[in-house]
Amino acid sequence: MKTEQYSYQFQPAKVRSELIRMFPISLFVVAFGAAFGLAAVQKGLGPIESLLMSTMVFAGASQFAAIDMWGAEVSVIPVMIVVFAINSRHLLMGASLYPMLKDVSPAKRYGILLLLTDANWAVSAQEYQSGRRNLEVILGGGLVLWLAWIVGTWLGVYFGGLLQDPKSLGMDMVLGCFLLAMALGGKKNPRVLVAWTLAAVASLAAWKWLPANTHVVAGALAGGVVGYFWLEKKPGDEPDGEEPA
Repeated sequence: MKTEQYSYQFQPAKVRSELIRMFPISLFVVAFGAAFGLAAVQKGLGPIESLLMSTMVFAGASQFAAIDMWGAEVSVIPVMIVVFAINSRHLLMGASLYPMLKDVSPAKRYGILLLLTDANWAVSAQEYQSGRRNLEVILGGGLVLWLAWIVGTWLGVYFGGLLQDPKSLGMDMVLGCFLLAMALGGKKNPRVLVAWTLAAVASLAAWKWLPANTHVVAGALAGGVVGYFWLEKKPGDEPDGEEPA
């Protein structure tokens, strides 16, 4: 019986450096975690429940959506549908990382994907386009963002009055600008820019004319379809520095 070999080895020093690299972004995550913590206790969740939700779910937009639907009687099925719709972009994000993850053991592969966020995915994808495989940013960057979200939730639960509306300070634009910088960085592949543009147009159209939160799904699907059918590489056409599998 053939035993499958997994050659990728994580570098602890690089994981630590990526954690430090993503630390500035994590400060803005703390602010939104505080807003969530405040909203959660105002909706009737206890401090422990709020912290457990942020620790185990770690999905900001989905958690806010679930809180909006919270009440004396919670309809579980609608909450599940809304949370799945908002997080469905992770299906495409995870699939896009397969070329980097295919020689990582399943335990490590699915373990680090628990820490996948828009921010560390964008860095990893952008560096892969430039010929570098950086899975340490998913692990190290995801870890610092996860901890920041938990700390922010704790601050919101116990000191929620300090920052009730991060959007009033323009903090809601930080991650968007960060993702835009990642999209425009690295190798200037016009096809990548087309995929991002179509995803943005589809998302804006859905935000304007479709029900709430469907813009996330529409943008992810539009960009994913373009990426799959137009950006798919031919065999032997790996990024610089990568050998054919």
